[in-house]
Amino acid sequence: MNNSIPIYHKDDFKKMREAGRLAAHILDQLYELIQTGISTLEINDFCHDLIIKNNAIPAPLNYKGFPKSVCTSVNHVVCHGIPNEKKILNNGDIVNIDVTVILNGWYGDSSRMFVAGKTNKKNWDLMKITYECLHIGIKEAQPGNHLGDIGYKIQEYAESKKYSVVRDFCGHGIGKEFHTPPSVLHFGNFGEGPELKPGMFFTIEPMINLGDWKIKILNDGWTAVTKDKSLSAQFEHTIGITENGNEIFTLSNNNTDFPINDL
Repeated sequence: MNNSIPIYHKDDFKKMREAGRLAAHILDQLYELIQTGISTLEINDFCHDLIIKNNAIPAPLNYKGFPKSVCTSVNHVVCHGIPNEKKILNNGDIVNIDVTVILNGWYGDSSRMFVAGKTNKKNWDLMKITYECLHIGIKEAQPGNHLGDIGYKIQEYAESKKYSVVRDFCGHGIGKEFHTPPSVLHFGNFGEGPELKPGMFFTIEPMINLGDWKIKILNDGWTAVTKDKSLSAQFEHTIGITENGNEIFTLSNNNTDFPINDL
């Protein structure tokens, strides 16, 4: 399996840095935009226009038939929520916005949680733990470690806080294609999977549920929701393995990586 995981070079890091920076820039602009009363379609259209303005392409649009430019996953929607004009954010709603851009042929992929208005402590704690899970996973993404170490540490932490980790979706290799090997599970066993090597690019994007981890796909073929209708949260970064650790390509440019309003 190792042989099928692309290994990128120094110049490729520069290209990914640029694509990742743009994905982060799009998300940065949403901090002020997302308020009570906005529709998920308005969020989509704002992102679409900003991506095009920056001479990039919204990767999700028409990808395997997906009809919009970003994913908007509200409350118990785990991922791949389709923006529409009827879905209006109410006070306290939590929403994941997943942005992937193609800039000069390279993909930058990142997602964050946002809040419409003010939320409650239960929701805020879920988002905080999910954000911490992402960074616990990134910390394990070191050369010489194994892919399974990332998922093991995320699962260990989430379950210690009485949350569950979605099994049906995972992070993925990325670069000049949207999805390549490896598949980055957010659960699993320490020491399993391929050894991490400098030049590997992939996303880490844990989906953490307040209730059970099981999900179902709605009739639109895309929208994944928790079976028990419990809340779900997700954060995502694109990273590259370096000689001494890793580089996060999708860091916020204005320190709104965790843009959650006060309780």
